[in-house]
Amino acid sequence: MEHAVQQFIQNRTFDEIQVGDFSQLVRTLKPEDIHLFAVMSGDVNPTHVDPEFARSSQFREVVGHSMWGSTLISTVLGTEFPGPGTVYVSQGLNFWRPITIGDTLTITVTCREKFEHNHHIVFDCLAVNQDGLKVIDGTAEVAAPTEKIKRTRVNLPEVTISDRELRYTHLLSISAGLAPIPIAVAHPCDAESLRGPVQAAKAGLVDPILVGPEARIRAVAEEYDIDIRGLRILDVPHSHAAAEAAVTLCRDGGAEALMKGSLHTDELMSAVVSKEGGLRTARRISHVFLADVPTYPHPLMITDAAINIEPSLEVKVDIIQNAIDLAHILGLKEPKVAILSAVETVTPKIRSTIDAAALCKMADRGQIKGGLLDGPLAFDNAVSLVAAKTKGIRSAVAGNADILVVPDLESGNMVAKQLEYLADALMAGVVLGARVPIVLTSRADTAETRAASCAIVQLMAHRKREALLA
Repeated sequence: MEHAVQQFIQNRTFDEIQVGDFSQLVRTLKPEDIHLFAVMSGDVNPTHVDPEFARSSQFREVVGHSMWGSTLISTVLGTEFPGPGTVYVSQGLNFWRPITIGDTLTITVTCREKFEHNHHIVFDCLAVNQDGLKVIDGTAEVAAPTEKIKRTRVNLPEVTISDRELRYTHLLSISAGLAPIPIAVAHPCDAESLRGPVQAAKAGLVDPILVGPEARIRAVAEEYDIDIRGLRILDVPHSHAAAEAAVTLCRDGGAEALMKGSLHTDELMSAVVSKEGGLRTARRISHVFLADVPTYPHPLMITDAAINIEPSLEVKVDIIQNAIDLAHILGLKEPKVAILSAVETVTPKIRSTIDAAALCKMADRGQIKGGLLDGPLAFDNAVSLVAAKTKGIRSAVAGNADILVVPDLESGNMVAKQLEYLADALMAGVVLGARVPIVLTSRADTAETRAASCAIVQLMAHRKREALLA
């Protein structure tokens, strides 16, 4: 077991320590320890932080930094034995074997020799793993304190490791093993809107068809060194024509998904909802953000923050059903749906609370299927068990929501953008309810966000294929 955290930190003076006295510390190496040590030290040796490289190394797996173990010796010396007032003089260590994730080290620091004239102490230092095998040994010399010190232990802030690259790779993995799908990209005429589908193509997610002015697309590719060799380009004169041509490709079966480029959302969606040649179905079209938030235990879906400005009760039914259906595709059998408002109680003065109550009853009557609904819920009660408990809310949804249904586009857009820019959320965006899934991202979104969205529509397209064959 690891030491329990004491309220106070105090030392043992030079006179109190006798030869043969010792102190121990037990710690287990966790993945976040490796990441935090790498960030702190700048040591990004791939042996420690690159699983693929580590598998090809002599150790066959990621190993911890050897100096992480040595810092545990410093912890004993500086906080307990001798403790506060100790000054390091020298340290000599031998490293006998690697420390792997899950290894538990027992650090033993033993007084070997004392020097009265300068109050120095030499300590034998030993670290063994859970199998009793020697990992580190050596000696440390310190100037020991001569006066007793007792202080209240300083409470350190919590540290959250946000490995964005790892989260991005995990999001792309939702469609692992599936063949790329043809996707029509409408007007990819700036760096990010072109880089996104190219990055997704390299990841094996999609086979992009670039729809727009060919000369302009090639100029962007050359200017920003984006490799579009081998990609099909459908040359059209402007963004309006690109939207129509891309939608036609999807309607006629030439593409299984649609992707917004550098044109405005209204321009693309006008072509999508066109009665003459659009992609509408009986279901209301809606948008879902899928957010991977470092401080939340699982992905969070936010709907609708991009299409329906002030949805009616009937429209909200389709918005919720679209999100539930996507959650099923992503592997959630019964997603928890929180219908958001400013308060948790139903009040006629706030329309969203009335809608929430009606939607929950509609779910009870089978008018919304496949999810567990609750509302109205304020944002804090939807995502925080502590907040829900404090307010006395008893609900299987509160504090653990999978889907957040917002009252209107304004509030949804604010929630999504705040998570992205203030909470380092990794975002993906997709439009549901049309004949094909649509990657709909902001013009300010990165290629990473666009590629992550492609993973979702790839999975959706394959599930549609399977349904047609069933």
